[in-house]
Amino acid sequence: MKKETFLAFVALFLLTLTSVVYALEETTKTVTIAEQKADITGDRELDTILLKGVPYQDETDYLKQIFLEVSASNGTTYTIPLESGAKASFQLVDMNDDGVKDLFSSVQTGGSGGIVLSYLHSLKDNVLVDLPVPDPVEIDSHFLNGYQAEIKIKQTGKTYRFHLKDRKSYYKKLGLYYKGKLNEPTELMVNSYHSLKPITLKDGKLGLKGVQRVAGIANADTIAYVESTWAYLNGKWKLDNVKVLEKDR
Repeated sequence: MKKETFLAFVALFLLTLTSVVYALEETTKTVTIAEQKADITGDRELDTILLKGVPYQDETDYLKQIFLEVSASNGTTYTIPLESGAKASFQLVDMNDDGVKDLFSSVQTGGSGGIVLSYLHSLKDNVLVDLPVPDPVEIDSHFLNGYQAEIKIKQTGKTYRFHLKDRKSYYKKLGLYYKGKLNEPTELMVNSYHSLKPITLKDGKLGLKGVQRVAGIANADTIAYVESTWAYLNGKWKLDNVKVLEKDR
């Protein structure tokens, strides 16, 4: 290969590489999902809170990176990474009752399960602290003979039974039952939180309310929703109440 031809080839390669890098930079630009100004450090000065995301190139409805960016009044910038997902949001609420608002953020993961991931952070006195959120309610579940299902809430010990004869033909077609008897022991699908949101409890303090979906053989086969309310006491979440709502059919 002649020297001139080789140099021309190298120049073309570098030009192509530069174009690819530029294209990647264009597709990795962040987008601002939400913005709010408030005092979240306790110094009575406004801080700027930005919720940002980086979308996939070919999937604009899904964000491969999501993070909170806080520009505090003292000039410090804090970056709080969250999980990737389809949608994200945040609220400013004083969940730990220390007189300063905390960052409560949520990410919808997308998909048929409708799972939401939630995060709680404090920035009081310019110290970033990752506060816990309550784990989903622990639930034992299984189908029963006679087109029925049963769940048991571990924290309360209460058992709930559901009659599913209206789904008889569907379950028979899928081979779950034969002449009303289960072909094999089968558990239900107990999902994590479908939603987790701040609420005001009976004592007037802030807490959280979570909703979990209990489904049969697929997420579309919803049987019930389990609602739980939580109070934050001494740095830990305490289960306040559990309610089981059977899906209307």
